[in-house]
Amino acid sequence: MTSKQPAGSKAEEALVEKKDLHENTSYWAKTPRISVRHFQKLPAQSCDVLIIGSGISGALMAEQLCDGNRDVMMVDRRQPVRGSSLDSTAMIQHEIDIPLHLLAQKIGETKAVRAWQRSRDAVQSLVELVENLDIKCSMKAKKALYLSGNELGPDELKAEAQIRQRANIEASYLDQAATQSEFGIDRAASIVSKDSASANPAQLTVGLIRTAQARGLRVVSPIEITDVEPAGDRVACATADGQVIVARQVIFCSGYEFLKRLESPKHSIISTWAIAAKPRSAVPDWLQDYLVWEASDPYLYLRMAADGSIIAGGEDEESAEAFDDPAKLAANTKTIVEKTEKLLGISLYPPHSRWAAPFGNTTTGLPFIGPVPGLNNVYAVMGFGGNGITFSKIAAEIINAQIHGKQDPDADLFGFPA
Repeated sequence: MTSKQPAGSKAEEALVEKKDLHENTSYWAKTPRISVRHFQKLPAQSCDVLIIGSGISGALMAEQLCDGNRDVMMVDRRQPVRGSSLDSTAMIQHEIDIPLHLLAQKIGETKAVRAWQRSRDAVQSLVELVENLDIKCSMKAKKALYLSGNELGPDELKAEAQIRQRANIEASYLDQAATQSEFGIDRAASIVSKDSASANPAQLTVGLIRTAQARGLRVVSPIEITDVEPAGDRVACATADGQVIVARQVIFCSGYEFLKRLESPKHSIISTWAIAAKPRSAVPDWLQDYLVWEASDPYLYLRMAADGSIIAGGEDEESAEAFDDPAKLAANTKTIVEKTEKLLGISLYPPHSRWAAPFGNTTTGLPFIGPVPGLNNVYAVMGFGGNGITFSKIAAEIINAQIHGKQDPDADLFGFPA
């Protein structure tokens, strides 16, 4: 795998796999209230916990860890909240990319059920957290409509609904007639479920960071970590400008820019594309309460934003570089618009936002969360696939427990591969 990297030291090149994320091009980059106050220079050379990354993963981690009992610092090589979180479509699904009945074939039904149940619980917990903290981010609980496609037909969707029901995960199977009657969509079958949500990911991230700041979090930007090395019971972190930060624990929440030593054949970088467009014609009334996606390859996913825009994405490609191709951005924008219009039977204005980005994926569809092998007191989270916000909530819970010397009951599901 290759990547475009800015010039830097050999230590820098050896440590981090860097991606030139598309900054300030997504729909969310244009929304208000997405800045946080921060230090431009290190206020101290040490802390209890150092969080690397100021996106949604780092924000949820900070909210969990900032309890008034420890000194937590967050650093980012970009301006805060200007990385990959801006590229999210913020379809906060409990449904993992790999359907439950297929995940069961990969890791066993017991583990697969636990992973899906934990995902469902994480979405519910996140919605409650946002409400309790009164974060203004257009958070809304939603249902999900999962449509049959070229990957899964009626028989497979029926089997999927049945295994979810056995796992006490709400799912209703609809045949072609019922799907047409309830949604006006001509597909052979579908599954309707609850326990999903949507939000403005930038405002959600900022709200969580500000909450953590009120409890003592210090945010520093731009600071780039180029190397880490255990030093007794602490970790020494070198920065690109020649400084050193010493922390008791270090947590990499840096999205798709990850430790080189964590490269694994079970993890890959994939490119995806998304658009936001206002509808020319009336949209179905049900759409404001649903997330929609399909069992196809490539698959389409879509939802409505708070301002009435249709946010849609897809055309995923197994390439770490394809997202950076302007020709593919133009072609995939056209394809996503056409697929959305055909599926919903509507017409869209030309997109007012279009963007492309890389994201991490794993062979099981489950992320890697927890201690970094061979690096004491260093943790990382990566490989979130299409469930970035949901898995970030789980990651914050698991690592918070581990730092407190406790064992999360589901930590084994998401550990780094040997």
